Amino acid sequence: MDRHSVDWEGPCVALVTPFDSEGRIDEAAFRRNVELCLGNGVAGLLVSGCTGEFWALSKDERKRLYRICVDAAHARVPVIGGAGAIRTEDAIELADAALEAGCAGAMILPPFFVKPSADDIVAHYQAVADAVRIPILLYNIPSAAVNALTPPLVDRLADIETVVAIKESSFDFNNFYKTIELAGDRIRVFGQGYPGLLVGASGSFHVHANYWDERSWEGYRAFRRGDHARARALQAQSTAIEATFTENGRNYYVSVKTAMNLFGRPGGYPRLPLRPLDEPHLSEMRSKLEERGLVDVAPSGTVVQAAVAE
Repeated sequence: MDRHSVDWEGPCVALVTPFDSEGRIDEAAFRRNVELCLGNGVAGLLVSGCTGEFWALSKDERKRLYRICVDAAHARVPVIGGAGAIRTEDAIELADAALEAGCAGAMILPPFFVKPSADDIVAHYQAVADAVRIPILLYNIPSAAVNALTPPLVDRLADIETVVAIKESSFDFNNFYKTIELAGDRIRVFGQGYPGLLVGASGSFHVHANYWDERSWEGYRAFRRGDHARARALQAQSTAIEATFTENGRNYYVSVKTAMNLFGRPGGYPRLPLRPLDEPHLSEMRSKLEERGLVDVAPSGTVVQAAVAE
């Protein structure tokens, strides 16, 4: 396998996992969100990732979400199952479950919290590749996972047969570009939005489609048709919207769900230890998100975007 073994391309969405007020997975809300995202034109679905609060899910819950997502997608786009885990045995078990559920690939973090050596990290991925024949999407997010998949390390990992892509979320453009330079001939590199596309990214696994409309896909289309002014404008708008999520100490993942709920999409509740936002954050977020163009607002101040029907 290599980058040519998969058809992953364009803007894919990292799905939230909606919970109800009792902390149970709201499967109906999850399915509604899948339909909304597909209706907005996403090219792939990532389930049980960071945005999906994988750390708050049991292994059985993650396996069930793989099955639900594959069923809801109806083979319209690839589904990638988040299979990151500290223990290699757990990553293997989850990757195997993703394959059994019909996922097109498994996204795997380097073991987090602990600090394995580079050789340990390579051995971790090699063990998964040896045990389960499923295309692997590497995931580099050192701000949360502690351990970075540096460009030289990705260069080594790209030689593992089933490693076909990376979700590069270091938020460091130099790191991103060096990753493409060293490994882009063998694996697809996703991330960095419009700037990433300029240097050869295959697309992105973003959060936008959970809370935004077709504009979450339009920037990619604008780039592909050569409308760079439109692509840059949408990049600037999405960056401004995302900044709202962490202002004044807000948790990003809670804020994503809050934005969804504020404007009629099925975000649901977070699961402990994360808690829903309350005032004054709710009013502040609504005002800033309207101001930054997440939704259209009529002169009367009412939101034009319709609420999602139950």
